[in-house]
Parts: sequence; structure tokens; C-alpha cells
Amino acid sequence: MTVVSHSCVATWFRAVRGTGLPPGWEWQRELNARGLARAGAVVAPSRAHADALEASYGPIPRLRVVHNATPAPEGRAPERPFLLASGRWWDEGKGGATLDAAAALARWPVRLLGPLAGANGAAFAPVHARPEGERPHGEAVALMREAGAFVSPSLYEPFGLAVLEAARTGLPLVLSDIPTFRELWEGAALFFPPREPAALAEAANRLAADPALRRRLGAAAQARARRFTAAAQARAMLDVYETLAGASLAVPR
Repeated sequence: MTVVSHSCVATWFRAVRGTGLPPGWEWQRELNARGLARAGAVVAPSRAHADALEASYGPIPRLRVVHNATPAPEGRAPERPFLLASGRWWDEGKGGATLDAAAALARWPVRLLGPLAGANGAAFAPVHARPEGERPHGEAVALMREAGAFVSPSLYEPFGLAVLEAARTGLPLVLSDIPTFRELWEGAALFFPPREPAALAEAANRLAADPALRRRLGAAAQARARRFTAAAQARAMLDVYETLAGASLAVPR
């Protein structure tokens, strides 16, 4: 059996709240731990998330990293002066409050793709950023292609597919300085400390004022994004399955 972890509540609480699970939630960690222990292989989409899993559940001997991928097309439309961000904004782990506060200080308007309310009753009401709501994937990618830069203020990201899609289009990236983003985008983005709106706005304003920097970082992000292909992901997963099959054949009957 192969288990793939793309997020879990235990790692979310550690990253976003800096705590363990709240009272009454511990059963989720216990069930996850039992599943991880029984798995023949465990796959995480980044080394940062793999480390977070082991911090929450203890050593996982058969843990592998297989990066995500996207078929989003390359290429830009004519650039327009706005910042774009994408996420489920009702989730505090996406850093919406930080981004909304930064929008009041930014030279360019901030536009938010994604839902503001969740099925769990959580909601986010931006004051300074402009909500665009949920869009079909093609429309969202088209809007990405027009933006001047892409921002992700997340506190918790096991991988960050929206960032990868933005990078595929050649958008310069402004990212919160969390382990996942450092792992994947070091040298191809501007970073700011999480939860610091002024630092986010400063980085975004630096990009807004410098077309050459936008071009350079956009090209760097696009070049980095070419590592994360569907073919590479398929090869890595095939290796996981082949290793698991080999181990099964080696077990005495």
C-alpha cells in the first residue's frame, strides 16, 4: 500500500498555530499514524512536508519525496499592473489577513482568486484586496498570464500548485519565507517573513518599480518550473511502485 500525504491537520496546526492538535482532535493523528505505519511507501510532495510529517508522527522509514506537476501552459499575455494571489482564503493557513493588510500599502492593486467561505463555516472578508471569486481553471490561468506578479502569503503549503502554475507563465513570484517555498523556489523569487504585511508590500513594491527585476525573476521562475513536469512526477511514482513491488517479492512466503 502506498500512502500519499498532501496535507494533514497535525502538520497544519504545527505550521499555522504553532501547537499540537486541539482537544478532541487527537484521534485524527492516531489514525494517520496507524496508516503511515502500515504503508509500504509514504510519498510527500516536498522535502519540507516530509520533514513536517516526521515532526508530527515520528520517523517514517519508507518516506519518499515526489514533487507535484502541472500541465499549465507557458507564455505571458501583455503585463498589467496588478498583483494576483490564489487560494482558499477562508483557511487562515493561506495568510489572507497578511495579504489584505499589505494591499493597503502596495502600489499595485491586489486581486484574490478563490473562495472566501468554507464548508466548515470559516470565512474571510478582505478590506483592501479585490476578491475575484472562484473561476474555472482556464480563466484563472488566463488572469495569471496578465498579472504583474504573483503573491503567496501562505503559512502552510505542502507544495503550492498555484505558485507552480504562476511560475509556468513566467510571473515573478513574491512568497512567504516558509520551508516549502525556500526548498522549491530559492533563487527564483522574492521572499518576505510570514505574517509581516509591511515586508510583503515592500517586496511587491520593489517589483512594481523595477521592470528589469520582474523580467529576470519571471524568467527564473519559469526555468525552475520546468523541473516539475508530469513526466518527472510519473517517473518518480513509477520508481516508488517498482521499489514497493520488489520489496513484496522479496518477502518469504
